[in-house]
Amino acid sequence: MIDVPEGLAAAQVKYNGAAGRAFVDGLPDLAAGFLEQWGLRLDGPAMHGVAALVLPVVRRDGTEAVLKLQIPDAETEGEPLALEAWAGDGAVRLLDHDAATGTMLLERLDAGRMLVHVEDSREAVLVIARLLARLTATPAPPGVRRLGDMARGMLERTPGTLARLPDPADRRLVADCAAAVREVADEPGDRLLHWDLHYENVLAADRAPWLAIDPKPLAGDPGFDLLPALHNRYDPAETRWRFDAMTDVLGLDRERARAWSLGRVLQNSLWNAEDGNPLATEQTEIGRLLRGL
Repeated sequence: MIDVPEGLAAAQVKYNGAAGRAFVDGLPDLAAGFLEQWGLRLDGPAMHGVAALVLPVVRRDGTEAVLKLQIPDAETEGEPLALEAWAGDGAVRLLDHDAATGTMLLERLDAGRMLVHVEDSREAVLVIARLLARLTATPAPPGVRRLGDMARGMLERTPGTLARLPDPADRRLVADCAAAVREVADEPGDRLLHWDLHYENVLAADRAPWLAIDPKPLAGDPGFDLLPALHNRYDPAETRWRFDAMTDVLGLDRERARAWSLGRVLQNSLWNAEDGNPLATEQTEIGRLLRGL
């Protein structure tokens, strides 16, 4: 019997409403079905984030793995495609998956050793940069979201958002971010991006010092992948160093990387404003610093 963690149940109801409640209610049967279908036995307590239930398991041949169950959506449906394309180079290996339910069988990494636990924040940033250099060296496969479509959508939504922002400084920042995106939108790139590579999405492994997990893949310019490492473990005094270090390791054109990083600030600002929330203070600070580089 699978017990669904209360934190996952609450997050699913909060973010997905009735669909999230139905997903949570069906998780025990869904998990039991895949344990039987793929010949797995449970091997420890369940883990979870906001969106997925992760069960440590052992395969028939004794291989340790994890079973990941989540609701398929626009962000997650490309995850198996990305993991197949990377084939374990810089990312967790995909062992099996079911397209209809979004369920995946993944190699087991060391969940107790996250990059977030590395005290030297500069070394952690360089780990992220080196992983991104490997991951974005891969061309995006067909079927993943495309940054060009995302950029056009953001620019279409910007005028309505500007009209709703009461703070003139916020309006200026959002307008400047949109202007930066317009400059690069015609060349959105074709690399396979992780989109969410922050310090808790990097785990240690026996076969490699660090590997990426939980991609929300899209096809685009690697500059769009930098903001999570600037925002997480936020330190305003380190923002410029982090940006310069990552663009250097990835060999990126600095102005294009700046523009696409401002695109990420725009994306998050649009989401906040459309949900009726104030703009995130840390991200607006990063946006203003990047705007002045």
